[in-house]
Amino acid sequence: MKFWYAGILGIFYLALSQPALAAEKQTKIDIDKDKASVEEKTDKSTSNILQLGEIQFPKTSASYLLTQENTTPAIVQISGVRLRKTETGLEVVLETPQGDLLSPTTRIEGNTLIADIPNAVLIPDGGFRENNPVEGIASVTVTQLDDKVQVQITGVENAPTVNIASGYRKLIFSLDAAPRADIELTVTAQKRPEEEQEIPLSLTVIRQQEIEDARIDSFQDIAEYTPNFSFAPTSGGGTEFSNYSLRGINNANFLTAQDSVAFYIDDVPVDYNGFLDLAFTDLERIEVLSGPQSTLYGKNSSAGVVNVISRQATFEPEVTLGFAYGRFNQREVQFSINDGLVEDKLALRIAGAYRGQDGFIENLATGEKIGERARFAGRGQLLWTPNLDWTVSFNSYNSFTDDGNPTYNTLNPEDPFEVNLETEGFNKLSTNTQAVKVGYNGEGFRATSITARRYSRQENVVPGNGGGLQIIDDVNSTTWTQELRFQSPETAERLQWLLGGYYESRDFTVDDAQSEFPGFGRFRRFGDDSRTTYAVFGQVDYKPIEPLTVFAGLRYETSDASSRSTSESAPFGGAFTPSRPEFDEEVSNDELIPRFGLKYQLNSNLLAYTTIAKGYRPGGLNYRADTEDTLIFGEEKTWSYEAGLKSSWLNNRLIANLSVFHNDVNDYQVLQFDESGFFGSVSNIDLRATGVEFELKAKPAKGLDLIASVGYVDSEYKNYLNSDTGVDLSDNQVPFVPQFTYNLAAQYRSQGGLYARAGLTGYGITYFDDENQIKQEPYVLVNARIGYEADKYGIYLYANNLFDTRYITSGFLFPVPDGTAGFGDPVTYGVQFKATL
Repeated sequence: MKFWYAGILGIFYLALSQPALAAEKQTKIDIDKDKASVEEKTDKSTSNILQLGEIQFPKTSASYLLTQENTTPAIVQISGVRLRKTETGLEVVLETPQGDLLSPTTRIEGNTLIADIPNAVLIPDGGFRENNPVEGIASVTVTQLDDKVQVQITGVENAPTVNIASGYRKLIFSLDAAPRADIELTVTAQKRPEEEQEIPLSLTVIRQQEIEDARIDSFQDIAEYTPNFSFAPTSGGGTEFSNYSLRGINNANFLTAQDSVAFYIDDVPVDYNGFLDLAFTDLERIEVLSGPQSTLYGKNSSAGVVNVISRQATFEPEVTLGFAYGRFNQREVQFSINDGLVEDKLALRIAGAYRGQDGFIENLATGEKIGERARFAGRGQLLWTPNLDWTVSFNSYNSFTDDGNPTYNTLNPEDPFEVNLETEGFNKLSTNTQAVKVGYNGEGFRATSITARRYSRQENVVPGNGGGLQIIDDVNSTTWTQELRFQSPETAERLQWLLGGYYESRDFTVDDAQSEFPGFGRFRRFGDDSRTTYAVFGQVDYKPIEPLTVFAGLRYETSDASSRSTSESAPFGGAFTPSRPEFDEEVSNDELIPRFGLKYQLNSNLLAYTTIAKGYRPGGLNYRADTEDTLIFGEEKTWSYEAGLKSSWLNNRLIANLSVFHNDVNDYQVLQFDESGFFGSVSNIDLRATGVEFELKAKPAKGLDLIASVGYVDSEYKNYLNSDTGVDLSDNQVPFVPQFTYNLAAQYRSQGGLYARAGLTGYGITYFDDENQIKQEPYVLVNARIGYEADKYGIYLYANNLFDTRYITSGFLFPVPDGTAGFGDPVTYGVQFKATL
């Protein structure tokens, strides 16, 4: 731990030792403002013949490639601003008496393109502004901000597209004044701000407005809008486990040491399928990265990353409220409060949500409805910005779930929402997270430190239908993580680099895990399972020529796991006695994990890329093992191959992306079921998954949005012989992996305030057991929403599963031979209101 504390202290030391900004120069040079707007001027300097000493050769030194900062401390003066009309829009020309301006950093805020030019001074310092210079451009403003000059160009409808080029003693902004569709979004999937279409991987981005329109508030909702991603509860009513799959790799084995997908909520990793039933609120965007992502993220991931980013605290006051009420007494309350406590220094944001509903499953034994749900979520952020280079935030996320009976039924019941339970169960999940994030954004490099603690506890009782199996679980986990990243500055173009370190300490405690089998007796296990992980990771992106970027990354990870567990058994009504000696075992793993690839900008609208990446999950210890030979399971290693095309057309009014992939998994960690249909051991087998993904976003008309995606994956076991049953499962489909996933959403917003949206999500055939005996045939779910919106409020009617489709979310060949299944929710509908104060 000393290494991590030293790293954090080092970052704070840098903050305190930053030198004061140099005083601004006060030299005055006149600007001809009256004729600067649209008048063409003769640039006499272009006729000058350059002398040898004036030619600036590209910098190629090692120090420049690492930092890519201007090694000359002199501030460059901007002595003139000219606007020139062009066939497509406008050129903004910044002139200098001597020296060349550094490349600016750009961002978009609303309809405004903002460009910051470092180490520059505007002479005179009164600034420049021209309103409505051409059709489509509302204003052009150039102002002085400390030691940089800021250019703001505001479009009438959307932010204009821009191409920035350097000339001799000038910087030229070439603007396309045509309206630009606001489809593409700046994201941080690769730990730096980029346009999503520039990132060489299969990436699904869901922006804030779409989150609100589609009412996305869980991982299950996110999966419905991501190709080849499924996420479902294992039962109706309360949800004690959540099963997912991404690109043919699932998490059905809850005994493994690590999830195949790394889930992040505001930079804090969350794990274990019993702890993923979380409620979200006040989100800014969601990023789903498919494929191994081990060289840019602290927590390892063999199948992908799901990144949930909440809205951040700002210095502007804001209050939002939301209410909803619907079928089954469905009720929802949401709020967020944001304000600046100290101007430009300290801000606070608090948000919370409550969602609940009555049960809809009838218990024939008691005549009552069961399966009620209640979820609470709350988050807060305190943001401190001591200066322009540093940000410090304290973040807290808390969630509590109090659900009724996690209800299963037979495979083919007359009514899936009727059961016969002599006793009723429950599921309770509580989790709380605290994190401190420190960020430094300087000219030479950027640094980020994230220190987090997460505690989760799950208690549940799952009674069997008709007095059969009963399962009792009480587990909890405390996880400490520390991530430290250093990377190239935002101004870096030719070479971008990142170097990071990661530490994780996880203590998983099984206070009680019981199961009862009619005719067999009662079984009980408890113990501790701990793991410590250290990792160093990094990636370099290099652009040898303008259209080509090559990248390579490497991760080294080492982990130590220990387990101490006890197993007991008892006849019905009898006392528990030890059924085997106590296990006390340790295991260590380490691995080098590479990633490399390239992207090529074929033209301004089309990008091609290819990647090869290794995925890895460490071996571990099975606390449910009955014998020593089933206690240890081995490492899982994946080679993932991907190629894709990304395209944007018609000023970003049409975005279409295509990718193909193949996952070759060796020693896949699979949960193995015995002859009774119950699980207890972990096997290592091989798996192959091949698939394709396509996504499309379009704005065919003003106010009309179309979103579509489709994914196909063929995921099969290759050499799986069940050692408990002797059954050969080779070539069987991997459970919980739909062969097809697709979604289509269309929505319309009129200028008069009318809003309408319809969306469908479809799934191909899905198997739920290794023997492929339990399956769900293809099905489609349809959601709809209609309402009226004003500037500060909106009111809507909504319906989910509009056609009341019946479908299985999970299935088990237990008890043999009947089998058990969990079912999805019936149709729900209601009314929603939201307002911004």
